[in-house]
This record gives sequence, structure tokens and C-alpha cells, in this order.
Amino acid sequence: MPDAELPPFTKAPGGLAPDNPDNPVTPANPVNPVNPVNPVSPVSPVSPVNPINMVEAQQRMVKALDAMSPLLGGLAARFVAAGEDLALVGGPVRDAMLGRMQNDLDFATSAGPEVTERILVGWADATWDMGRAFGTIGARKGPWLVEITTYRSESYDPTSRNPVVAFGDSLVGDLGRRDFTVNAMAIPLTGPAGTPPTGRDLQDPFGGIGDLAHQLLRTPGRPEDSFSDDPLRMMRAARFAAQLGFTVDPGVVAAMTAMAERISIISAERVRDELVKTVCAPYPRLGLRLLVDTGLAGHVLPELPALALERDEHHRHKDVYEHTLTVLEQTMELEARLPGGGPDFVARFAALMHDVGKPKTRRFVGDGTVTFHHHDVVGAKLTRKRMQALRFSNDQIDQVARLVELHLRFHGYGSGEWTDSAVRRYVRDAGSDLERLHILTRADCTTRNARKAVRLRRTYDELEERILRLSAEEELAAIRPDLDGTQIMEILGIGPGREVGAAYQFLLELRLEHGPMSPDRAAAALLAWWPTR
Repeated sequence: MPDAELPPFTKAPGGLAPDNPDNPVTPANPVNPVNPVNPVSPVSPVSPVNPINMVEAQQRMVKALDAMSPLLGGLAARFVAAGEDLALVGGPVRDAMLGRMQNDLDFATSAGPEVTERILVGWADATWDMGRAFGTIGARKGPWLVEITTYRSESYDPTSRNPVVAFGDSLVGDLGRRDFTVNAMAIPLTGPAGTPPTGRDLQDPFGGIGDLAHQLLRTPGRPEDSFSDDPLRMMRAARFAAQLGFTVDPGVVAAMTAMAERISIISAERVRDELVKTVCAPYPRLGLRLLVDTGLAGHVLPELPALALERDEHHRHKDVYEHTLTVLEQTMELEARLPGGGPDFVARFAALMHDVGKPKTRRFVGDGTVTFHHHDVVGAKLTRKRMQALRFSNDQIDQVARLVELHLRFHGYGSGEWTDSAVRRYVRDAGSDLERLHILTRADCTTRNARKAVRLRRTYDELEERILRLSAEEELAAIRPDLDGTQIMEILGIGPGREVGAAYQFLLELRLEHGPMSPDRAAAALLAWWPTR
């Protein structure tokens, strides 16, 4: 079947303001249809994003749809031939208006997953059915990744970690079960009952356009019902606030606060995935603060709210919670140093967790000062434990915990008193995360004392210069003993076993302490050490 193109955009979709430059922003839904007494609030004055011009949003959406027309038209034609409905839904519609289009597209259909799978045969380059139980069939067409899901209605058993899926029978019903109104908009690609389309008409039954104009996150129905059905939506509120920079409706915040404990029925893996998306978003402070303020963080990342240590006139010290959020943002500013740029979850999460050992190590000294001795070591242990509970990979756990444990090491550098052996150990201990450690250490400087900040920056500049110099001379990135295991066994006349490992470790320490040695000198040192081991 040849690919077809969709009809052109024939009217202002779903109440969008017409192309009138004298009226660039016309809210389509200034009143909350669920609760008319609670009008939609204007965007928060602290929102980090620019106000949305709805005429420009409409133009962006038309441009995005035109670019996708061959793909959408060809797919829609197949569903029309099968007598099934198809609509572009959710995030892709929202992102088209915001100019954030990706190559991942979501569709809703009247077709069951088996029918969808048959329709895709001959069209898709590849298909997969890992989401079949939820009515979702995935496919790839050129650079596009698509997920096509049967109209559905899902709810949670109060004691279950997994959704109970029931297929629905209408697009409006499907949109009504989505998390937020800005994600509950659709562009039907077929006419009624699978007939050919007559135009591109945006379906917006819950006022998503108005909320998009006001940069507001609001649920299609009562937030209590939405979060009861799927408690993970509470974490999605934080994630979308962090990704979009939007304000969260007060009613949503109140429901999140009242129902925070219900997040405990959600599997650790699903919680982890939302947390990662929040931390890697453009505005993570917004999402993390929402998690803390509503009490959700107390259930999924309790180490974060614990950082809000008391402050009083007798024990003045930094607000560790605010300091942590600042370190996270300063880490983001330095991510360009990394080979892959950003966002970098390991670097950001290390910044978020670097001081979590402070509450357990806080001690008040007689002169009114506060100490946090060994909070780096304690924090690394707490970080490891929390990441294990959230089912992170062992590699990520090791990376983040190592950075937390090492984040104070630089402060022993003083004014450059470290020997070359100390610099070598710093590089060796950081391993492949040395650049991330550079970033975390620099980001951890949040002092308001400009002179102190300049001194710390210059001192760390000097340390990095020494690392580069030694690296050029000694290949620090691959520090290893001057003799390998085979040579050790030949020199000592022993076979494989623990003694070879002990000898290897001795030579590694020797290498770190004195730098590169010739094979003869290393062999002599090994033979001298062997009888004294």
C-alpha cells in the first residue's frame, strides 16, 4: 500500500487562537472544567521558561505535522483500510506545540494489539510486543520509533504494584485516563469508525491547550482519583515540572501531599526510572523540591529531605539541602567538560547525594560550630544502600558511591602540599570517573566569600595541571605495576595464587609512591620485599 499524506491543517485546533498577531495569547480554557471555582492559575513568576505564544505554538505544530505527514499518512491509511481509528496522542502533540519534537511517537487506536500487529506487517521495518499486556505494539519506521496502544482504562488494586488493564472504546475515554491535561490532547488521523480523515482537528476535551498556555500541570479529572489509579503519576508531576518548567496546580500538590504514602505500592524500578528522568531534566530543582515539599521524597529518596538541617542563631551553618540543589545546578553547568556532554546522570546524582552523610555525622562543638567528620565515607555507604534499594545497576552504584566518597579528597591538597604520589593515588582512586570528580569538586564550592572561591578555583586549577603533567609523563590513566603477573612468578619462582596478588599490590603501591621504575629496579625491590612480607 503506498504511503499517503494527511490533509492540511484546516482550522485552528481545539480552540487555539487564530492567526492574529494582535492577539498572540488567547487562553483556550481559562477556567478549570472539573472545578469551576478554582480558575487556572497564571504561570508562576519563578518559572524558568519563557511564556508560551499560542500562535507560535500552533505554527510549530503545523510545521511538525507537515514534516511527519508522509509517515502519519501512510500509517493512517493502513488503519483506515482495516476500519480502525488512529490518533497521535500525548507527549508528541504537546512537544510539537513546544518545539521539542523527538523521533518517538505515541498513538492510540481502536484496534486490539493483535490487529495492530497485523496492520504493521509490510509497513514497519521492525516490530516488538513487549507491551502487549498493556495493549501496546512498538515499531520502527526509518528514524521513527512508534508505540501504538489500544484505547484503554487502567486502575490499580490498592495492594498491587502493577496496573490492571482494561481496553476502552473511545479516544475521549482514553485521553481521560492520562496523567495531565497537557498530555491528554490528540490529533485524529482517521475519521469516525476508521473512515478517511477530513482534516487535522486537535481533540482537547480536558483543556490541555489552556493549561499549556498557562504552563500548568493539572489532571484531567480529580487528582485524587488519578493518583489512586496510578500513584506513579505523582512522581510524573515532579518529572514534568523538571522537564517543562511548568507550575503544578495547587489541587494536584494537595493530593500528592495527602497521598504520598501510596507511592510505596509502586515497584522500585518504576520509581527509579522517574527519578532518573527528573534528575536529568533541564530544571531538576523544580521537580526535586516538589518531591520534598509533598513528602514523596520521604518515601523514595529520604536522604534528600533529611538534608534540611535545622538552623538557629547559635549554630549558623549552611542549609545543606539548598547547598545540595545549588551543587546539582553547578554540576549541570560543568557537564560540557564530559566527553558526551550532558545530561549525565552519574555526575548529577553524585552531586545530589554528596552530602547525605551529614545528618548522621553532625556534631555540635562547644564553641557553637558544627562538624560533619567522615560524612564522605558515611554518605558513600548511604548512597550505595539507597541505589541498591532503587535497583540501579552495580556499575552506576559503584560510580556514584565512589564520587561521594572522594568528593572531599581535594580539601587535603591545601595549597599544593600533595606529593606526586598523592596525585597519582587521586587519579587511581577516581579511575574512569576522574572528570566527573573534577566537576563535583568544583561544583561543591558554593561559598559567598569571593576571595575564598577564587583561591579554591586556582588551587584546583593547579591540581588539574599537575595531573595533566604527570599523565603526559607517566600515562596515569593506566597506572599499573612495572612488572606483570607472569614476570612476578618468574622472579619469585612461584605459581598462580594469592601470593602473586600480594606481590602485584606491593609493586602497584611502589609505582604510586615513586613513579615509573625500570624492570631491573622493580625486580630488585620485589626480591627485597619478598622475605619481609
